[in-house]
Amino acid sequence: MVKRLLCAVLSAVMLGAFSLKAAAEDETQDTVGLSAPSALLMDEETGKVLFQKNAHEKRPCASITKVMTLCLVFEAIEEGKLGYDTVVTASPIAAAQDGSDIWLVEGEQMTVDDLLKAVVVVSANDAAVALAEAVSGTQGAFVSEMNKKAKLLGMNDTVFKNCNGLDEEGHLTSAYDVALMSRELMKHERVFDYASIWLDYIRDGATQLVNTNRLVKSYDGITGLKTGTTSLAGACISATAKRGSMSLIAVILGDKTTDERFSDAETLLDYGFGSFSSYSPVLPEELPDCITVTNGMRPSIGLECVPDTAFLIKNGDEENIKAELSITDELEAPVELGQRVGSVTYKVGSDVLGEFPVTAAESVDKINFADVFTLLLMSFVC
Repeated sequence: MVKRLLCAVLSAVMLGAFSLKAAAEDETQDTVGLSAPSALLMDEETGKVLFQKNAHEKRPCASITKVMTLCLVFEAIEEGKLGYDTVVTASPIAAAQDGSDIWLVEGEQMTVDDLLKAVVVVSANDAAVALAEAVSGTQGAFVSEMNKKAKLLGMNDTVFKNCNGLDEEGHLTSAYDVALMSRELMKHERVFDYASIWLDYIRDGATQLVNTNRLVKSYDGITGLKTGTTSLAGACISATAKRGSMSLIAVILGDKTTDERFSDAETLLDYGFGSFSSYSPVLPEELPDCITVTNGMRPSIGLECVPDTAFLIKNGDEENIKAELSITDELEAPVELGQRVGSVTYKVGSDVLGEFPVTAAESVDKINFADVFTLLLMSFVC
């Protein structure tokens, strides 16, 4: 009886501790005040996650799928497989797509430039399929490439079933993975030419395109990137914005309405711009100018460390940043120019902001007695 009572008490204590832990996690997730069930904020420069809420929960993402579609299309253009002026003929499969579209007709011809405009600005499902077929021959082959690219990017929560994001069983991703592929797409700067369009036309003015991302008109610093809405996915967005040197990616998945989607994106971006600042690292004073070389033609060499990346830090953490120097005491010749001899690591508490290598600023050959004799002989001659 006593044993049962003790077990019951222990179970209650454990359950209470678990509940407190869960409540603490929920409180952390709700500090920004989002309606969306899943969200993430990422620094575009470093890939650092600044805020997350159920970031690895697997969910449909609607037309956010097209972020990966665009990645592969821009890669194909840069590899010379397509040009912006390449004319694409709409297949019956492309013309038959449901949802948001530009009403492509089987056999209709349109340039890659206009199809890209349609995909980015109005999220045209038919244009996305037409581009996928232009790159890979079929949508199936293209989707296979999408999944390969996802694996390369570390998108472990993602399986693509189509190229445009229409609801399909097993077509899933996560807020974290959306941020990863958005960051990849942002490497192709031409996408911002399309993402910044509010109103434009195709078919010689016959078809009007109005951007589905209303933040283009209302949010300071917005640069893109992609909206999406379906009955299963809810209202989603990958919103990118830049102010000064800070570039952020805010992912919102699963909101109930488009108003909530845009409000959440604004809230998350505001949190990022208001709570973080850019810090340019300064080299520690204890970093030596040179290091001893044994058995070399010279007794020492100069060192070089270039902290060429700024970090995003929480406002107020500037005074808590520590630079930890790790460097070898001496080197054995030969030493190559650029050879790594140590590192400088910047931390706030246990959180690593970044690390930069310390390298040899010059090369040193191993001692050679013939060369030494020549040097001695030249010194006597001089």
